[in-house]
Amino acid sequence: MASRLEEDFSCAVCTEIYKDPVLLTCSHSFCKVCLQKFWNTKGSRECPICRRRSSKEEPPLSLALRNLCETYLQERESLTSQRGALCSLHGDPLRLFCHGDQQLVCYSCRDSKLHRRHQFSPVDEAAADRKEELKIKLDPMKERLKAFEKAKLTCHETAEHIKTQTQHTKKQIKEMFEKLHQFLRDEETARIAELREEEEQKSWVMKEKIEKMSREISSLSDTIRATEEQIGAGDLTFLQNYKSTQCTLQDPERVSGALINVAKHLGNLKFRVWEKMQETVQYTPVTLDPNTAADNLILSEDLTSVRRGDEVQQLPDNPERFDEYSSVLGSEGFNSGTHCWDVEVGENTGWFVGVMTESLRRKGNYFSRSGLWFVVYTGAAYRAWAPPYDPTLLTVQQKPQRIRVQLDWDRGELSFSDPDNNTHLHTLTHTFTERVFPYISTSSPLRILPVKVSVRLEQ
Repeated sequence: MASRLEEDFSCAVCTEIYKDPVLLTCSHSFCKVCLQKFWNTKGSRECPICRRRSSKEEPPLSLALRNLCETYLQERESLTSQRGALCSLHGDPLRLFCHGDQQLVCYSCRDSKLHRRHQFSPVDEAAADRKEELKIKLDPMKERLKAFEKAKLTCHETAEHIKTQTQHTKKQIKEMFEKLHQFLRDEETARIAELREEEEQKSWVMKEKIEKMSREISSLSDTIRATEEQIGAGDLTFLQNYKSTQCTLQDPERVSGALINVAKHLGNLKFRVWEKMQETVQYTPVTLDPNTAADNLILSEDLTSVRRGDEVQQLPDNPERFDEYSSVLGSEGFNSGTHCWDVEVGENTGWFVGVMTESLRRKGNYFSRSGLWFVVYTGAAYRAWAPPYDPTLLTVQQKPQRIRVQLDWDRGELSFSDPDNNTHLHTLTHTFTERVFPYISTSSPLRILPVKVSVRLEQ
């Protein structure tokens, strides 16, 4: 409840303590800004209380009233700080904390009907209890803050890595297309050269034919001229020379195959170029995904081979990436059908080859979790692993240089064999229910081998 003194120091327009009060000729005072707004709204200079018109556009400031208001505000602030906050309903100090409404109250509030059935505590006890609660919550919040700061840093690193990936990938795309463009330019040059060679050859033949025809024309013209002279001679002379003027007439030779063999040069040109292009390109059934590779693995430019590096790379710790083991996944997963790929292991003395489910978490030690099937070679023995990860020792007569992985997702079979001598090593069985990805873990270089591409024409 506002005191009488506070009412005396309050503007009738804004009901707040005067700010820069001005005095009208009618002796009423108002805040300078409040009075000006009132006049602008009304459209006339009249007192908001008594409606008496003011003759002055700029009423004088009441310095005495302003000083009194400032003194009152300072004293009220000092009193509040000494006595504590006051109840807005009763004007008494707020000494209690209501647990029911979770707010500060005075003793009069405690005895009122509004808080009659509530529990109360002294302000210092309630504050101490809640500070302790906040302290308990503070440590997890600090840990969460650290987690967010770390995540933000990871996002910054990821953003920079995205730029690096983009630049590197763009460079590789340009290089690959430049090779294709160069192949096409070479093919274009070779085929135009072949066309020009045919042009030169057939132009030479036609030149020889033209020269022969010119000789024939010249000879025939001479014969015609001589014959015409004989016809104009006397009968006796004509008959004496008639036999000598006989000649054998032949038709001009037709030149077959003289034109450029356009069909040879243009027929199925795109197909024949594409067919020849197969000699320069390769298809690999599995390409490795660099976003899953552990930070100590280095992938080849074409993403078909992997080796362990000498140093750990600075890579984003994204959820897809392995962090504890030197592992990498294929870029394409399978959830149906049959699939086959060969892994060149060579003299590698430590490798894992198989498949992993998409949902299996790749951080930490995942070998004890369900979702991984593979054959492993440790330099001494070959073993097959499948959930619940009881290793099966394999009998291998000859050390394979290549491991063929054959996945029949629908039948739930994962087979391993040596393609060089067509020897079956082991088959793991499982009813697959989700997408699986080719899995490789290694300490030495491994390579996914390309397969031969063939063209089949269908009528």
